[in-house]
Amino acid sequence: MSKPARWSAETMRAALAVVAITDDLRDGIDGLVARAMAAERGGVTMVQVRLKDASARELLRVTRSLVGALTVPVVVNDRADIAVTAGAAGVHLGMSDLPIALARTVVPAGFLVGASLTNAGELAELDDADYVGVGPLFGTPSKRDAAPALGIEQAAALGRSSHRPMVAIGGVDLGNARAIAAAGFDGVSVIRAVLSTPDPEAAARALRDAVRVGVRDRS
Repeated sequence: MSKPARWSAETMRAALAVVAITDDLRDGIDGLVARAMAAERGGVTMVQVRLKDASARELLRVTRSLVGALTVPVVVNDRADIAVTAGAAGVHLGMSDLPIALARTVVPAGFLVGASLTNAGELAELDDADYVGVGPLFGTPSKRDAAPALGIEQAAALGRSSHRPMVAIGGVDLGNARAIAAAGFDGVSVIRAVLSTPDPEAAARALRDAVRVGVRDRS
């Protein structure tokens, strides 16, 4: 995907509508890429590469393959160096990762830097972030060291305090996506609800529809 010189808030919000986070390489790199392509056809608007057990070289190969196959933005969890080298659109950083301000000094112009936001004490660290991933909203087996669950309303209030486009993370699925969007989130970020399903295209389409309905519910 070609990267804009600058991401407008409107463009950023559209990219956050349905974020599919990678789960594993059970079917190899080609299999993951095929699942991601199916998810894109269904309406996924961003793919986040998160493979905690992969080596740096393997993560680089996966990211390059996804960047080459997809038209939606690809961002890499934690590793700004791999994201830049692979030609990804950006990086998503947690508060224990490379500081956001420091990351800005080593990434090119137009490079997305997203940040995880789990509590109000982290708001001061967001000055250079393009968007925030707020959560966890609910308990999730995908992240064993997750912070306490916030619930939809508390998470939405926290996200609004950041004054940035915001995507919901943690225990998000088709059953709660509409309510999450109705509460003010720009989108949802999921692992199990798209790329871990037997039909990522159908799962992505259902989530995208739920988010759209939730946005309409606000008015």
